[in-house]
Amino acid sequence: MRDIRTVNENLADRDKKHLWHPLTQHKISPDMLPIKSAKGSILIDEEGKEYIDAISSWYTAVYGHCNSYITNRVAKQMQVLDQVVFSGFTHKPAIELSEALIKILPEGQQKLFFNDNGSTATEIGIKMALQYHHNLGNDRKVMLAFEEGFHGDTFGAMSVSGLSVYNGAFEDHFIRVERLPVPNGKNNEQVIAILKDLISKHSIAGFIYEPLVQGAAAMKFHDAQGLNEILKVCRQNDIILVADEVMTGFGKTGKYFASDHIEEKPDVICMSKALTAGLLPMGLTSCSQKIYDAFYSDDIAKGLFHGHTYTANPLACSAALAAVELLVSDEIQEKIQQICNANKKFVKMLRSNPKVGNARSKGVIMAFELDVKMERYGNLRNEIFKFFMDKGVFLRPLGNTIYIVPPYTISEEELQKVYAVIEDSLTVF
Repeated sequence: MRDIRTVNENLADRDKKHLWHPLTQHKISPDMLPIKSAKGSILIDEEGKEYIDAISSWYTAVYGHCNSYITNRVAKQMQVLDQVVFSGFTHKPAIELSEALIKILPEGQQKLFFNDNGSTATEIGIKMALQYHHNLGNDRKVMLAFEEGFHGDTFGAMSVSGLSVYNGAFEDHFIRVERLPVPNGKNNEQVIAILKDLISKHSIAGFIYEPLVQGAAAMKFHDAQGLNEILKVCRQNDIILVADEVMTGFGKTGKYFASDHIEEKPDVICMSKALTAGLLPMGLTSCSQKIYDAFYSDDIAKGLFHGHTYTANPLACSAALAAVELLVSDEIQEKIQQICNANKKFVKMLRSNPKVGNARSKGVIMAFELDVKMERYGNLRNEIFKFFMDKGVFLRPLGNTIYIVPPYTISEEELQKVYAVIEDSLTVF
């Protein structure tokens, strides 16, 4: 018999009975807000209130929610082939996606390894770097990573991440990692000196890095020339370059990939988030022919024995292919440029406000620090979050860092409202 009490309870109360949410200490957190629908840049809650999704739902829904160009393609694919094992089989959506991606990936990428999400994309990138040297008989077991980097929540990804708030209980179980300061344009020579010292003392297999923007480190930007010099030194020492483009990829920095801003190209690229436009979960790890060739052998043990049940799911591949077609279109490229220009103007205005520090933008990403001390997930941060939501704008401050990564399809009116609400917050906090 149907439980009438469940029908009468609101979604937030029903949620609390069984659900455990990410990045949430439930004992001290408010109830979750039920979102019943979304379209374009707008999220709509259970009561019908609208919110501008100014971070593209963690940088995924960059072409707007429920984009009909993408959903129609997936609906059509759903009637033909929904899922098939990708070990021993292949299918048209995966093949067509590989062909489309190779055309826009940074120079040198040749092979694609499908996975499920950003963490597994970087996990495989780390495995590629370590096993590359293992297969060649090189005794290299150390990874190199930036300080304050974030690469995901699986064990390899956590190992190379430098944010202890995520890693505390697991650090005794990590792979070996050495850390490098981020180049900021002023410390570039010092960073190179530290890098050379680390190389001389450790058998480094690979360097994993978020090119130009460290997302979870509160949209921390670094110097492109400084990064390029690091990559050159690593390449001279046969250290595999693993670019984590999970956050930065697919247009967010104003180019298809953040690595397009840098002369020295990666050996491996990790992708997810905007890959499928937020419609379905999927990750990809691409690599150069050089990396692939180290696994290509008569010795079965030299293969990359990593697999996921939903590897290259045809529906996710169809969503990703449609998303790539949108990304390269003149319309979306023009919209990206419009947001880039608007962000630059807003940053220029923010810099005159004494409450604002380090206002900056790169592509559609805009960020600044609010001149107030607070914990990353503390009460004041929650008050600021609530202020934005009450004003109809969904933003997730990272401590005292306020940032936006809006959908490329956001209207001028919606974007100006986001800016206006941010300005309003500066008069309150």
